[in-house]
Amino acid sequence: MKYISFPINQYKLKYVSATSLLQLNIVDGKMQYLFDEDGRRYLDAFGGIATVCCGHCHPDVVEAIVNQAKRIQHSTVLYLNHAIADFAESLASKMPGDLKIVFFTNSGTEANELALMIARLYTGCNDIISLRNGYHGNAAGTMGATAQSNWKFNVVQTGVHHALNPDPYRGAFGSDGEKYARDVQEIIEFGTTGRVAGFISEAIQGVGGIVELAPGYLPAAYDIVRKAGGLCIADEVQAGVARTGSHFWGFEGHGVIPDIVTMAKGIGNGIPIGAVVTTPEIAQVLTRRSYFNTFGGNPVSTAGGHAVLKVLEKEKLQENAFVVGSYLKEQLNKLKEKHDIIGDVRGKGFLLGVELVTDREKKTPAKAEISHVMNHMKDMGVLVGKGGFYGNVFRITPPLCFTKEDSDFFIDVMDIALSKL
Repeated sequence: MKYISFPINQYKLKYVSATSLLQLNIVDGKMQYLFDEDGRRYLDAFGGIATVCCGHCHPDVVEAIVNQAKRIQHSTVLYLNHAIADFAESLASKMPGDLKIVFFTNSGTEANELALMIARLYTGCNDIISLRNGYHGNAAGTMGATAQSNWKFNVVQTGVHHALNPDPYRGAFGSDGEKYARDVQEIIEFGTTGRVAGFISEAIQGVGGIVELAPGYLPAAYDIVRKAGGLCIADEVQAGVARTGSHFWGFEGHGVIPDIVTMAKGIGNGIPIGAVVTTPEIAQVLTRRSYFNTFGGNPVSTAGGHAVLKVLEKEKLQENAFVVGSYLKEQLNKLKEKHDIIGDVRGKGFLLGVELVTDREKKTPAKAEISHVMNHMKDMGVLVGKGGFYGNVFRITPPLCFTKEDSDFFIDVMDIALSKL
């Protein structure tokens, strides 16, 4: 196949396609680039929805997967296998405190389902508190914890209370985290028996539009929940695995240590794998019955996941996420000064959001405009995601190998696309 691509060292702004984003047929990937069926190259600023961390088809990860597949592809966790144990040990070594027991799943949704069940079993309570605008999956239990009507089907969803979202941009209390936390206390006092099973939250809301939680919120909320007998669950499916740059896990940026941590996406670089990490004491609840997951801990997936952790360290991708991500955010803020349609720039590392509004004072969501900008960017060779409750936020979550040159190209393309509105 002959690739029609942009030069790596000297990007040229030109149109490459007139098709819509949904019509793209992506057939190849290489690090921070994707290629369609016609060989056209695109700079990937979405990373498979914050999933590809090392880069598409990273040779070290591919080699680990292939080598393991040649030995044994599946055996179930009924038997011992060093690939599973080695990855579990490496993951546990990245966790603070006594978070040392790892259960593998197939996805972030499964991981969150398991975490919610563990919290309920351990505490003997049923009530869970999650945040409005949060997203935790689309299965029965996680759909209840998810608090956006966009992602809810009309099925029974019980036992979950949704607290005020500590959103510094749209929230009632701005950046005062402790004021938002009072709502958690009131939910416990007026909506439960006074005891709860747990509290689940992302450190930075991903699907919700890359919303950073107000400073001081998580420490205050964790304290309130623990006083009510609940466990604190950190959903690190998108914010974890070095993506925020400043820390390996998103919750570390808030100065808290959860009782349970869930993860997926980045830990596999695109391989379907998730995990729940908790303490030995809490993990004991799963010995009351036979907990089992057929494919959770598959040796091919865990071998690939272990390779991901090694690549992150070897190539210093967390440091790159911090340095280049900070640079990219600075450039996005400069675009905000130039284009009134940009209402807010937020996030950390390579978990960045740009919210478009038609009126900065009223913060009116620019729903139609963002789709036009996305398509113009795609036509110029850049793929980016969108999210937020109103669908008006750019989700910028590229592979962690994204460079300053990539960032400059991204900014140039976004600038031109915004100018076309």
